[in-house]
Amino acid sequence: MNDKAMHKISYGLFVCTAAKDGKANGCIINTAIQAASVPNCITIAVSKANYTHDIIMETKVCNVSVISTNAGFDLFKRFGFASGRDTDKFADFPETSYRLAENGIPYITESTNAYFSLKVISTADLGSHTLFICEPTEMEVLSDAPSCTYEHYLKEIKPKPQAVGKTKEGKTIWVCSICGYEWEGDELPDDFICPVCKHPKADFEKYTVNR
Repeated sequence: MNDKAMHKISYGLFVCTAAKDGKANGCIINTAIQAASVPNCITIAVSKANYTHDIIMETKVCNVSVISTNAGFDLFKRFGFASGRDTDKFADFPETSYRLAENGIPYITESTNAYFSLKVISTADLGSHTLFICEPTEMEVLSDAPSCTYEHYLKEIKPKPQAVGKTKEGKTIWVCSICGYEWEGDELPDDFICPVCKHPKADFEKYTVNR
């Protein structure tokens, strides 16, 4: 079975934001889908490893901002490469880059083209992720820029990986094809999750360094 087939499924990219006790947080997700139109229903899947996941589970509300092709890598680094458990992602984020929705949660205005405020009506446990089935309570178009797809991010936004050569001669390293994180060892554990972008073993490529 070739796990790379998963890369052929088309995805968008979004910033999912939530807030608790006056502190806002956000993470990058690639699974926001209109699942039904009558009544309008949007589903999002959020990794249980993300702090944003825990906030949504408790508060049952969140916002989803649709990332556009105008986005730069800094937006992905801010919301995708750090944990809200350790850092305040909005601490030095320019106030011109986001606004508060009616639910009191920020939505991103920088390099996005729409946003949705969501109320969770039910959940499903998917193992590594929770599926949140949501009712939109507010939504607006922010720009006419095209939406950023996962493919566009990989080809046009994500920096190209540097040449592998950081380990000793003959050592094996595994490189995350999503964010470039490197792990050294002969075999990557089957349950390994990238500490940077939270992607699984299937998204790692194996290299042997001989220099």
